[in-house]
Amino acid sequence: MMRLKPFENDSDSGAIGELTVENGHDRVALYGTLDITRDKAGLALARELARFLEAAIAALTADPGLPDKLPPPKAPPKVRNPFG
Repeated sequence: MMRLKPFENDSDSGAIGELTVENGHDRVALYGTLDITRDKAGLALARELARFLEAAIAALTADPGLPDKLPPPKAPPKVRNPFG
């Protein structure tokens, strides 16, 4: 069982089956694949995914300052090319 708390930090990651979950303060990234099969193993995966999504929804709902949309990320600073 994954013990990741959505939006808690910028360093934790976990997995649900082959689905990777990466935490962040302002976003959570999900990537990979998750096969929810019609058996007890599939049911366990579906429940784990549902628990994580319910925790994410609760965290978003509890934020009184939740913006309508995040601003785009800031461009990284330009640095001189040391090779050119």
